[in-house]
Amino acid sequence: MRIEIPQSELSHKAIALLQELIATPSFSKEEDQTAGIICRFLGELGIPHSRSGNNVWAQNRHFDPAKPTILLNSHHDTVKPNPQYTRDPFTPTIEDGKLYGLGSNDAGGCLVSLLAAFLYFYERTDLTHNLIYAATAEEEISGVNGIEALVPMLPPIAFAIVGEPTLMNLAVAEKGLLVLDCTAYGKAGHAAREEGENAIYKAMKDIEWFRTFRFPIESPTLGPVKMNVTVIETENKAHNVVPALCRFTVDIRVTDGYTHEEVLNIVRCYIASEVKPRSMRMRSTRIETNHPIVQAGVELGKTIYGSPTCSDKALMPFPALKCGPGDSARSHTADEFIYTREIVEGVDGYIVMLSKVLLDT
Repeated sequence: MRIEIPQSELSHKAIALLQELIATPSFSKEEDQTAGIICRFLGELGIPHSRSGNNVWAQNRHFDPAKPTILLNSHHDTVKPNPQYTRDPFTPTIEDGKLYGLGSNDAGGCLVSLLAAFLYFYERTDLTHNLIYAATAEEEISGVNGIEALVPMLPPIAFAIVGEPTLMNLAVAEKGLLVLDCTAYGKAGHAAREEGENAIYKAMKDIEWFRTFRFPIESPTLGPVKMNVTVIETENKAHNVVPALCRFTVDIRVTDGYTHEEVLNIVRCYIASEVKPRSMRMRSTRIETNHPIVQAGVELGKTIYGSPTCSDKALMPFPALKCGPGDSARSHTADEFIYTREIVEGVDGYIVMLSKVLLDT
């Protein structure tokens, strides 16, 4: 069975598939049904595919182990709906050119546009590279059962396109994420007497350091390392007890100017609180601006930039370009939407960019 879908129809198929995915809840670690939908979609087209957990992938028909391989990847999990939603987040409605629904922008539009591009090249016998399309899980929580679990099952990857909403601009670099759980220790006492050692006051000194410290190395692409204290709590339930313990959490966006280990060592040199990193996995990444896939995007008039947000790109041990339809500013917002024209432009843009690499013209 040959898969021959005219390019003009690919966007229609992509939008219809996205509507079905929106209508099916797929919170992180609960993506079983959307994984099944993607498997069914591929199966109805006669495309052999594999599934492990909630990760689904397929390769082009004429896959040649002697050729390098390009990975086309996006995620099909979503966050939970923003409390300010005024629409049913699982009703995929199109109004005034906007497709509304949870996950429409982040990252459903990218997911289906990459799939459409994969279908466009699926039957070609003259490709310079193989293609693997992968729809993966747990991206929104940086889970271990998503792309990180899938990569070891794949053949060596030359480079990847990671589908995230960038207005089809070219996120060649991306900040990493380092989350620190910090604990300041004091001594309990009665608030009415001069006793105890207030752990909050100790924590405040360290929190002020996080607020004011500036790392000396600034990345040309990603700018400075950013640190924000995002959670503060004590174990107290009563107002009249001097707290013996104060915990706070720090969100650090690490640039390619520092390793996670270097940032952690600097923090520990300056603050008195106990510091425990949650994970050292989400590293800053970059792809060179002279890479062929980046240059293909530049030829389309797309902008090169460094992204402050983290994605599955951080977990890929090979060069990856983050690029996709939709706007990152709409991600995780109430009444999330993507313009249907953005999906059309995404499908066409991916095809043109990949053609410059895949077709020896």
